[in-house]
Amino acid sequence: MSQVEKKAGLLRRTSSSKKPLKEKVVLMYDEIFAKEDPAKNNPRFWDELFLMKVNLEYLESKLESVDGEDVQRIQDNINSLFHHCVQALGEEHQIKVVNALQTLCALFRGVHQKNKSASGFDIINMLMGFDKAEQRMKDLMERLDSLLCGDSSESLKSLCLKLMYNNYNLICFQNTILEYVMINSIFEAILQILSDVSSRGQHGYDAVVLLALLVNYRKYESVNPYIVKLSIVDDEPTLDVSMLQYKDKEEENQGGFFSTLTSMVGSMFIADADEKLSVQTNEAILLALYEAVHLNRNFITVLAQSHPEIDIAVTPTTTTPTTPTTPLGTTPPSLDMMNNPELPLDPNLQTSNLLITFLKYASIVMQDTKDEHRLNSARLCLIILTCIAEDQYADAFLHDDNMNFRVSLHRMPMRHRKKAVDKNIPSRPLVCAVLDLMVEFIVTHMMKDFPMDLYLRCVQIIHKLLCYQKKCRIRLHYTWRELWSALINLLKFLLSNETTLLAKHNIFHLALLVVNLFNMFITYGDTFLPTSNSYDELYYEIVRMHQVFDNLYCMVLRVSTNTGQWKEAASKVTHALVNVRAIINHFNPKIESYAAVNHISQLSEEQVLEVVRSNYDTLTLKLQDGLDQFERYSEQPKEAAFFKELVRSISLNVRKNVSLNTLSQDVLLKEFSTIS
Repeated sequence: MSQVEKKAGLLRRTSSSKKPLKEKVVLMYDEIFAKEDPAKNNPRFWDELFLMKVNLEYLESKLESVDGEDVQRIQDNINSLFHHCVQALGEEHQIKVVNALQTLCALFRGVHQKNKSASGFDIINMLMGFDKAEQRMKDLMERLDSLLCGDSSESLKSLCLKLMYNNYNLICFQNTILEYVMINSIFEAILQILSDVSSRGQHGYDAVVLLALLVNYRKYESVNPYIVKLSIVDDEPTLDVSMLQYKDKEEENQGGFFSTLTSMVGSMFIADADEKLSVQTNEAILLALYEAVHLNRNFITVLAQSHPEIDIAVTPTTTTPTTPTTPLGTTPPSLDMMNNPELPLDPNLQTSNLLITFLKYASIVMQDTKDEHRLNSARLCLIILTCIAEDQYADAFLHDDNMNFRVSLHRMPMRHRKKAVDKNIPSRPLVCAVLDLMVEFIVTHMMKDFPMDLYLRCVQIIHKLLCYQKKCRIRLHYTWRELWSALINLLKFLLSNETTLLAKHNIFHLALLVVNLFNMFITYGDTFLPTSNSYDELYYEIVRMHQVFDNLYCMVLRVSTNTGQWKEAASKVTHALVNVRAIINHFNPKIESYAAVNHISQLSEEQVLEVVRSNYDTLTLKLQDGLDQFERYSEQPKEAAFFKELVRSISLNVRKNVSLNTLSQDVLLKEFSTIS
């Protein structure tokens, strides 16, 4: 008995010398790629085509193989195919809709492969005809909007989103098709998906990431309607009840973009068998979180909303990828939630919020910045925290002494310190956890490949929080000595590695920021440090570690008095050290005198503090201007290059992970087909 083989639409009998037979759909594709109108001799051609199982491989290969002259010859037929695909999206016969969507995917991908070097005009002209492009794209977007918002099956909605993904990832950087997506916005359709609990569960990740990508399309060159609409979303159900997956079943029909994003950020953690916490970076979701925080002030309220913390295991509904590995930054997060040791509202109930979850996630991501994806994620986490630190509402919540939480941040194992025990974590305002995260990063990343950009952001976040505390006279009960110690050790590291670091970085800018943090404490500490003892301890630490400040002064003085690249930058540090040096020069002789008079070779901390307290009156300091001022975050122009590259990286990784075959054709046909 002869064996039948199928390849690219050919049916070949291996025991026969006859010419290979072709599938009917392949014969119909061949008619489309001929000069004649395929419907000329068969008025039902297009109806029959969309009842046939799509041969993606053959259709794409035919498009790629068309040469320059053939493009003009078959353009009318390709335009007609595109038009009838769009028309078929409105059919009641679901199998026609499925086949039309898959055909559109193949068209976009095939034409893109053929026209990688072509202008946007050429691709648009080949697909739909430039004179009809506006109407065709309007019709397409309206059909997609109807499918996404209507009662279509979840498989159809998934296919619609994958078509949009392919549009973005294949062509957004090379032509103007997405301009029509800007004109004919599907923003409301995306929000509706995110507002429905069933759709949100299956398509939430795709919808949020697609929205994040659309928000970033040409955001610096023109008015992006997705930015405008996202900035004014007032997602009341979510603002009222955040993290709705924890609520009773009758409330589950409420929700939206904010709650979906909250859920996703809340499920980024992966625990391994050794109970060590690791995390897979997810730049796409972080980008969506950034856009929500940056563009929409309403989202700040979601950060603060508490919810009961319950360990819920949810069976994933997404199809398992067929590829053995998944690119970083593209994987939909697991829906399994961690069981966190937050402060309970009552003995049997614990609470958390999105900000706590984000801080925990950041504490893991920021541990290892050697990998490019993790470095990008760490940078994005710090940018998000920068936006939060500048927001008055967020600051008020962070510092609210009536809203205390236990936040278990993840600390990098280090030989010189003991492993933290979660039971010992105190209940504190959330700003303490933010400061802990900054201190942890400062302490653990003093290495050869120095992440200067991340250090600058950390120090600036601390400064912005101090400015708020000074402005509002908030006396935060925090272990400030840990911060001071970390900052002094950072200065010590910069001094020890001056030559190596100066070859790559302006270390004087970072040193200036660190010294000015001390100047903030010196000048305004009496308005925000919790007690007078805290102020005494600040002076104690400065005097105790005076050698570091002395060495820093010698170094910046040397550089500032010589001609060179860093002369001006070093000079600024020299001037900034004036009060620190005044403290050292004032108290050191008095401490030495006290030791000599009392015949003590080594003073205790309490004895030094006694000398400090009794000699404040004779200390003279200079008033330094601008210490409580900072430059507000602005994405454009400083961060524009970073976000452009990040979006490109995310879109390319998403493209690798989104295949036209992700939804099996056989599964789709089985779901919708009523014919054999």
